[in-house]
Amino acid sequence: MPEGHIPGSARAESHPVAPEYAKADAAAEPRPSQQPDQPKANPTALRRTGLLVILVLGGLTATPPLAMDMYLPALPEVTRSLHAPAATVQLTLTACLAGMALGQLLIGPMSDRWGRRRPLLLGLAVYIVATALCAFAPTVETLIAFRLAQGLAGSAGIVIARAVVRDLYDGNAMARFFSTLMLVSGVAPVVAPLIGGQVLRVTDWRGVFVVLTAIGIALLAVVWAKLPETLTPAERHGGGVGETLHAMRGLLTDRVFMGYTLAGGFAFAALFAYISASPFVIQEIHGASPQTFSLLFGVNSVGLVLVGQINGKVLVGRVSLDKVFAVGLTIVAVSATALLLMSLGAFGAAGLVPVSAALFVLMSAMGITLPNTQALALMRVRHAAGSASALLGTSSFLIGAVASPLVGVAGEDTAVPMAVVQLAAALVAAICFMALCRPWNRRTASGTTTEDGDTPVPSGAERKGQES
Repeated sequence: MPEGHIPGSARAESHPVAPEYAKADAAAEPRPSQQPDQPKANPTALRRTGLLVILVLGGLTATPPLAMDMYLPALPEVTRSLHAPAATVQLTLTACLAGMALGQLLIGPMSDRWGRRRPLLLGLAVYIVATALCAFAPTVETLIAFRLAQGLAGSAGIVIARAVVRDLYDGNAMARFFSTLMLVSGVAPVVAPLIGGQVLRVTDWRGVFVVLTAIGIALLAVVWAKLPETLTPAERHGGGVGETLHAMRGLLTDRVFMGYTLAGGFAFAALFAYISASPFVIQEIHGASPQTFSLLFGVNSVGLVLVGQINGKVLVGRVSLDKVFAVGLTIVAVSATALLLMSLGAFGAAGLVPVSAALFVLMSAMGITLPNTQALALMRVRHAAGSASALLGTSSFLIGAVASPLVGVAGEDTAVPMAVVQLAAALVAAICFMALCRPWNRRTASGTTTEDGDTPVPSGAERKGQES
């Protein structure tokens, strides 16, 4: 047994699927109703280390948001300290976000070839170095470069955490774990600006990066000591670039996988629109104080986390994931419609309370859309979880990055653009879900054939075998 591998893993116990039998094996697997809803790792081992695994993976997914949001209160000070225009300093955020999006496309396939631990440890090490260099950046141009490197390396935590979940869990168990993971990672955007503000009370903006460096070192130490390898050597891709391209092509041409990926990406765009526009809408249009905005932002984040826990503990296993995802998209669309009507004055002068209520409902609905779409997409993947996780993460970041600037196209006197972007994103997500996933023809499957003949996307090696 490889060193560090979780004992009793079902992946370790199973035999590799021969290329010529990949389709036959997929077709022969039982329907979901016949499959036991169990994690792929040994249940006893998971009970012993489950909380630790949740905390480690939650920390990995929370590190990049911490790197983004802890830095926000320091932007004015960075502008003064580096004698740079505010627009140029904003590029430090853009560079970090772009790095997180593009880095996933590199690190995800790497983890399919070399396992999860080595790319993750390397990514965390580079993240620590890049973050430390940010603290000593002499000019805004070097800070932008270091922030790009920070985002590229930090993306390892996001993409590999999802791949590890796919290695360990399947079916409803995977959806439950994603919902539980949200309990940890969902706290990061709430507390990060607060931590950043407190750090700035005792030091300058460079101290923020010192704190982020210390967090990175602590996370690296925990991952090194406590997170085992979850991808067995038999399931790694050894074919180099060609193997990676075959795996990516298999994912990109899998209609159902891309349907869930795009639907989740556009749902995430509605969340990005909220993050980008809500400070302006709450504080400038409705006259709330920064403290009130922080309180409302925290309440909305708590709503997202709580609904995520309801999803994992109550809905998953009792209601089809497709149905729960559809309900979530419907709630997002209805909430965005209400915001749009209030912004247009359809109900008269809308105050802060009804606008905040609509935003709370919209944000809470993300607790049943985001974890379920990730689980549904990754259920399609047999042996390319790293590449699949990369496409999921990159598409969400890129679509969200495109949506964010659109919320300000009509100026600073109206919240209509935010509501329009959110409604459009929800509708496009629903179209992708219905047109590509076609849930009415499918019995939601994890590794099974479906009524319209779809099978889970095979690995690059399997595709080569099927094509030969």
